[in-house]
Amino acid sequence: MALGRLVRSAALIPGLLGQGKKAGTSTIRCLHQTLAMAKQLQSRRLNGIDKNPWVEYTQLAAEYDVVNLGQGFPDFAPPDFAVEAFQRAISEDFMLNQYTKAFGYPPLTKILAHFFGKLLGQDMDPQSNVLVTVGAYGALFYTFQALVDEGDEVIIIEPFFDCYEPMTLMAGGRPVFVSLKPSPVQDGEVTSSSHWQLDPVELASKFTPRTKALVLNTPHNPLGKVFSRSELELVASLCQKHDTICISDEVYQWLVFDSCEHVSIASLPGMWERTVTIGSAGKTFSATGWKVGWALGPDRLLKHVRTVHLNSIYHCPTQAQVAVARSFEREMQHFGQPSSYFSSFPQTVQHNRDHMIHSLQSVGLRPIKSQGSYFMVVDISDFKKKMPDLPGAPDEAFDRRFVKWLMKNKGLAAIPVSVFASSSHQKEFDHLIRFCFVKKESTLKAMDERLLKWREETRA
Repeated sequence: MALGRLVRSAALIPGLLGQGKKAGTSTIRCLHQTLAMAKQLQSRRLNGIDKNPWVEYTQLAAEYDVVNLGQGFPDFAPPDFAVEAFQRAISEDFMLNQYTKAFGYPPLTKILAHFFGKLLGQDMDPQSNVLVTVGAYGALFYTFQALVDEGDEVIIIEPFFDCYEPMTLMAGGRPVFVSLKPSPVQDGEVTSSSHWQLDPVELASKFTPRTKALVLNTPHNPLGKVFSRSELELVASLCQKHDTICISDEVYQWLVFDSCEHVSIASLPGMWERTVTIGSAGKTFSATGWKVGWALGPDRLLKHVRTVHLNSIYHCPTQAQVAVARSFEREMQHFGQPSSYFSSFPQTVQHNRDHMIHSLQSVGLRPIKSQGSYFMVVDISDFKKKMPDLPGAPDEAFDRRFVKWLMKNKGLAAIPVSVFASSSHQKEFDHLIRFCFVKKESTLKAMDERLLKWREETRA
């Protein structure tokens, strides 16, 4: 209708010109400006995804004097061998300041192929089965852009790492959500992330002839769930039945606790040929700022992912790749031994998790015991009953209002779990908040001090 009015206005221009040059020129200028304003400035792929919750909560954490347990990063140094590897990469060979191979520094792609080839039971070729990316985030973006087309459906398990939905939309796909649901537990029992499970019937119902991919995340962010072999076999059988690609985000694969086993779905029969496995050096070696990630998979999938990489980033920083390659070389020598970082680090992190569980329980919060990852989800249902009228917009989810109250009044930063859900399902998760326990001892001590003060205020 607006365009029609503009066309009718344009038809009047000759008459206006006859009435006077000045009036006609002014009208033409006005019409030109109106036509220019009618164009949408941003591209279609940005519609509806321009707001990111991390911006708001990061800003709030900086504004208040808080102990930051919200963002998922270690606040301590990487292991000495990784730091030394990076220092050597910077100072030794001056040619490491220049480009390396577009798909990855050759010693890194070689050791990734060798290392993960054994874990996945595949004879992996460094050039066709490995792609080095700018963090796992880059690997995810390339994969969605390369394999998801207009109208394709992508099954996303809720709650989900928040980039999966916008990356699906940017590729022109349609997200289809299926929720993990907690199984019943006895009153007063400390629940576990293992209690959150998929309904097999509901999951099967989400597959249609338009289903192109399913996104899997294990160990899971935000719940900390480690999918069991039997759960993965269910997902694998449905992917094979419906000829569906699996995008498997496994960045926390070395951080599993309580004798849990991480299983890569690509290692299951029939899944290598349809799976892109995403990994992260930042999570592997506690160096998230290095931004080195990778995608592993069959050439029939990865060749398309490489095309996106070539036409966007093209090349990742060389020196960080060198440091990661040397860190993996060190781990290859110590793998399976107590001296391995992949063995010792999870033990330290598990201790932090247990410390946080005990501390949070002291103020009436109900932690859900994490099986893996950096994170633990906490049930705030009791506070939802006692504090339903927290400040905030009327339509704002309770967990978001609670986190803001927590930062402002108790000096603790967390992340509301509803930001990890689709807009239509956020109410299912607004009784949960997420804490990160991969923090140094002094940070956990500062947390304890804030919680002690909270307890004293409650008793007063």
